Amino acid sequence: MTARLPLPSACPCDPARRYAACCGRLHAGTLAAESAEQLMRSRYSAYAVGDLEYLRASWHADTCPAELDLDPSVRWLGLQVKRHLREGEDAAVVEFVARYRIGGGSAVRLHEVSRFVRVDGRWVYVDGEFPRA
Repeated sequence: MTARLPLPSACPCDPARRYAACCGRLHAGTLAAESAEQLMRSRYSAYAVGDLEYLRASWHADTCPAELDLDPSVRWLGLQVKRHLREGEDAAVVEFVARYRIGGGSAVRLHEVSRFVRVDGRWVYVDGEFPRA
């Protein structure tokens, strides 16, 4: 199991915001995501701070992998939300590009179109597709 990293002062999802006032509230359970985009941003931040418990809790029960571990050598470098599309009251799609680096390697782009649904009033991540460049 991966140890949680020290909490940052700036939020990984938006360095202009403080972590404690942004995704930190969702990770602590004091605030629920109001939209699929907010949940996606909080999940990106959870990867950045190593919050495996939050990632599991925000993943749809039918698609959450049985085993999930975070590589401590991965450093998340930035997030760009490209679009957020509601598909009715309880479904949404968020397209984003996240950049990360493994160890001392070159930066890598992760481009994903993620699906989210609302279950019992709470947004959860279902799955994602990786569009071709």
